[in-house]
Amino acid sequence: MSKREEFIASIQKSYQTTKPTIHLGSGILEGEIIADARVNLPLKMMNRHGLIAGATGSGKTRTLQVFAEQLSAAGVPVFMSDIKGDLSGIAQAGKTNPALEERAKALGIEFTPRGFPVELYSLSGKLGSQMRATILEFGPILLSKIFDLNDTQSGVLSILFKYADDNDLPMVDLNDLKKVLSYLSDGEGAKEIKADYGSISSSTAGTILRKIVALEQQGVSSIFGETSFDIDDLINKVDRQGVISLLNVSDVQDKPALFSTFMLSLLAELYSKLPEAGDLDKPKLVFFLDEAHLLFKDAPKAFQEQIEQVVRLIRSKGVGIFFCTQMSQDIPASVLSQLGNRVQHVLRSFTPQDADALRQTVKTYPRSDYYTIDQVLTTLGIGQALVTVLNEKGIPTEVAATHLVPPASIMGPMSQADYEKLMNSSELYQKYKDPIDPESAYEILAKRMEKVAMLEAQQEAEKIEAKTAKKVKEEPSAISEALSSPLAKQIGREVVRGIFGMLFGKTTSTRSRKKTGGLFGF
Repeated sequence: MSKREEFIASIQKSYQTTKPTIHLGSGILEGEIIADARVNLPLKMMNRHGLIAGATGSGKTRTLQVFAEQLSAAGVPVFMSDIKGDLSGIAQAGKTNPALEERAKALGIEFTPRGFPVELYSLSGKLGSQMRATILEFGPILLSKIFDLNDTQSGVLSILFKYADDNDLPMVDLNDLKKVLSYLSDGEGAKEIKADYGSISSSTAGTILRKIVALEQQGVSSIFGETSFDIDDLINKVDRQGVISLLNVSDVQDKPALFSTFMLSLLAELYSKLPEAGDLDKPKLVFFLDEAHLLFKDAPKAFQEQIEQVVRLIRSKGVGIFFCTQMSQDIPASVLSQLGNRVQHVLRSFTPQDADALRQTVKTYPRSDYYTIDQVLTTLGIGQALVTVLNEKGIPTEVAATHLVPPASIMGPMSQADYEKLMNSSELYQKYKDPIDPESAYEILAKRMEKVAMLEAQQEAEKIEAKTAKKVKEEPSAISEALSSPLAKQIGREVVRGIFGMLFGKTTSTRSRKKTGGLFGF
């Protein structure tokens, strides 16, 4: 048996299954694309998560597109972020050209253009249905990542959430968060929490408040509030095809911590709300996290632990997660170890750091009888990748340099007019378009603080009234005391004597009477 025949037999044994699959492409051996060496990924194993990695311009975005299309065709809903705004073309059938026809011919398949059901979402509400979450749904760990808080500030944020939870104060939007922070960092609120929660320094409260205001000034505060996004809307089908939900973040791509953390909040929501599913023939939903390195950049330990927990446990809910990034080293080892399916595009080795990254990547692949892994990883062409996945028994497949199938839809954005038409015709766009302002922590605390202020004003008024009454009561007593003094009594006697002297002719002295003969001449 020739090496070529051995290779075909090995790939077929490793990748063929009777279960539903998505077709990734065909194996490459010594530069030859071998159509019979078909590389498939069992749908059953897609909730074991995966990694799509490679240098810029290597074709990662089109690989994401191929995954989304075939999953949709198999009836599996997909959620993915559209970083550059160039994935909306999935909704429309592609157009054939010589390059696509040549690729299809090499793979032994027929290129059939088609579009897929797409739902457009946006964090600003300008590019699709508005996606929102309440402050409480985010929680202190994810918010700390968005605000870039240190450990001390994150601890204070946790106090706010604990107090709000204990006192039935629903924190819906940033106004609620600011109100709770203001209440607990000053006055009666600070006294109230000191014993059970600890005190909040004015400097820490001021720092958190500045972070909140800065986010508001960036014009993205609309993602916090009601109506909160219902994750059931992600698990939709149209004509038995899974809906591809695209979160267009091209207008907030300069705020990577915001949109990457928001996507993680959706995953956490999926995990908390979906029932246990066990082993399914195909997943309920596949979640693609593009530019995944942004999710882990400068992430605190608590944040990474939450990601690891979600990735480890959400598999049992029938949800698969695929991380898309440039290098596998962008993903923490604790998370990378849980990604059973790998699609690695070409890696560049121009610098010592690149060479070190290449050596580390090579170590993560099984040994191959057909490839020198480091050589293959640096010589792959655009639309080619080194693939190893889990077969239906959970065993890693033979490593295969793979010529990938082309997307069937438009490889790029749809026209602006078509985009707006698709967006405005969506029922979900109308559902989430207008925000709702329910009674929440802001209103509750405002009423409480108003009552406290009124009570304090009433008490102050009562004090003033009592003081005035006391003063009035004390003033007559003072006059009485003055009149009862010895001097006052003496003066009083003289006054009385003078008055009676006038009446009875005894007011002048004896000396005067002797000279004048008395008042009446006597």
